[in-house]
Amino acid sequence: MPGRLHGKVVLVTGIGSGMGRETALLFAREGATVVGCDINEASMSQTLTLAQEEGLDIAATTALDLTRADDVAQWIHSAAEEHGRIDVLYNNASLPRFAPFAVMSGVDYEFTIRNELDLVWHASQIAWPYLIKSRGNIINIGSGAGLLGARTLPQAAHAAAKGAVLALTRQLAAEGVAVGVRVNSVSPGVMATPPVQAMYEEFGENSPVASIVGRTLSGAPGDPRAVAYAGLYLASDEASWVTGINIVVDGGASAFM
Repeated sequence: MPGRLHGKVVLVTGIGSGMGRETALLFAREGATVVGCDINEASMSQTLTLAQEEGLDIAATTALDLTRADDVAQWIHSAAEEHGRIDVLYNNASLPRFAPFAVMSGVDYEFTIRNELDLVWHASQIAWPYLIKSRGNIINIGSGAGLLGARTLPQAAHAAAKGAVLALTRQLAAEGVAVGVRVNSVSPGVMATPPVQAMYEEFGENSPVASIVGRTLSGAPGDPRAVAYAGLYLASDEASWVTGINIVVDGGASAFM
């Protein structure tokens, strides 16, 4: 049977590992033509190898720095020219830096904003005309950090950037109504991505995210595929009457004291 994204051309940023990799593979399994990118060419190549082993349709070229608007434009325009359309933009990529608010450098703050907020803005703005033509949609990856503060994790810049992504999602959804473009977001909690796994390897049970993870259904970091499945619903025609929402995928951590 045709997949849930059969015939759709989907742009996915940050496919090199973690949630981006799982999303790219899942979307391709569901029939999408996936055009991915990542700043890390080696890890992106690993994702492409996994896709080839399954016979999946995922394309990517060289490493792409999404903070460079001209390079993003070239990537998106090339994808549209090659495939004739763009149906979905999945803004997954992010690269934050962490430090306590009182001592975080301006360099690290600006780096985080560029690599978590600006790249969503650039890709969405450039893809917007194509999405109007296809009556397509955008899915932005937010974060629990954009919804709640964390006492043990020094994430002020990350929280500021992801809070802005969630606000931008709502505004783009409002502007998208007139032109038929849906815009939604998914906010993961603590997922078993390489940075989180590295944190546990370094700190063990004293990991800065341990208190958050302890409130979840499993008591462990979440499977990145859970985020991919939430994104799959929003990208599909099943969500054709859904815009301006944020799906929280955090194992219940933000729902209970």
